[in-house]
Amino acid sequence: MSNVPYHAVAILVGAIVGVLGSGLHVGVETFTAAWPAFLHGTLQLDGVALYAAGALVAAAMTLTALWLVRRFAPEASGSGVPEIEGAMEGLREVRWHRVLPVKFVGGFLSLSSGMVLGREGPTIHIGASVAKAASDLMKWPSEDMRAMLAAGGAAGLAAAFNAPLAAVLFVIEETRRQFPYSSRSYIAVVLASIASAIVTEYLTGNRPYMLLEASAIPYGWLPAFMVLGAVLGVVGVVFNRTLVWSLDHVRRLGQRTSFYIFPAVVGLVVGVLIFVRPEATQGGELLAVQLTKEGLPLAMLAVIVLLRFVMTMASYSTGVAGGIFAPILALATTIGLCYGTAIESVTALPEHGHAAFAIAAMSGLFASTIGAPMVGMVLVLELTGAYAVLVPVMITAIFSNMTSLALGGRPIYEILLERTLAIEAEGRAAASR
Repeated sequence: MSNVPYHAVAILVGAIVGVLGSGLHVGVETFTAAWPAFLHGTLQLDGVALYAAGALVAAAMTLTALWLVRRFAPEASGSGVPEIEGAMEGLREVRWHRVLPVKFVGGFLSLSSGMVLGREGPTIHIGASVAKAASDLMKWPSEDMRAMLAAGGAAGLAAAFNAPLAAVLFVIEETRRQFPYSSRSYIAVVLASIASAIVTEYLTGNRPYMLLEASAIPYGWLPAFMVLGAVLGVVGVVFNRTLVWSLDHVRRLGQRTSFYIFPAVVGLVVGVLIFVRPEATQGGELLAVQLTKEGLPLAMLAVIVLLRFVMTMASYSTGVAGGIFAPILALATTIGLCYGTAIESVTALPEHGHAAFAIAAMSGLFASTIGAPMVGMVLVLELTGAYAVLVPVMITAIFSNMTSLALGGRPIYEILLERTLAIEAEGRAAASR
């Protein structure tokens, strides 16, 4: 088996990840729409009965998803990106036998419940698990295995957002410290991403997932995007610190009581919000497009920003399988619309100005939270197809990243990996006493 060409395996890994990622995507979208429709339409529940039923269904899915993670694969909690980076650095082990089924089924349940989580975390972790399975089968040495993990992770991101170029850049920029760079490993990442994208497009279509209409912005408006970038740099630092604070406090609460109490509460709340305030639930890709077209007043947009910020923190802190890419993009879109609406109260915006601020904000918040401005720029353009606003997107991302660095901000996945390693070290020390 070791004689099988390395790049042929990379293509096969990418294709398999494309199938799994597309299956998760379609399954989540279908079931997320189906169970509320069943309660409201088929069972004809309304009012308190509808909210109670929704709360119980969402809580049941959340608790089942958490039980799967805690019982069979604790490392499947959260997005999985820190786990992959740790494995590429030799600090973590990808136990694909248990991660692959738990991440898929657990991710399906947690995402379908309506929690504010993204499918990109599960698909990236699933991709790396498929890559580890292939590496074990081929009996490859450590360096080849690490490169294939990166290829599988990139294929997962390509499948989640149909963004193969951003997926390749994600490996180059986000895992620059861990990736064993060589022409052989780099080509494997590209081929896996392409194969995943081809399969994904065949199964789900090649339309950008967040298609938005935008036109070129006059150069006189570029300073407004610099300011937007600076604002998002601050928001990104606050986002990262609040996320870690939430994780720490929920963990301490779980140690004192039960690790299932807080997730149960979050599930109950989500089950009600999915009927009362659906914009405060789910990953948010479709919401971002919808909000850009609705022209909501500033006060309502501000409420949505607050709701999504709080629900992102609460959802991720439960410990179920789910990512933060999509919630970050949706939150950024709403912030960008708030910013554009506030400016519009003073002066007229250029054509498609609201959309331009929303699109640019996505790259800005991504750059400050994830710490990967190049990935943010390309990912947003592939997602929206809004290449006309390339320059504003670049300006917003780089000014956001500069502001974040000036404030002492660090990439969230780097912080989360350090936190995981510290918790495990603490557990080993306690066990040895």
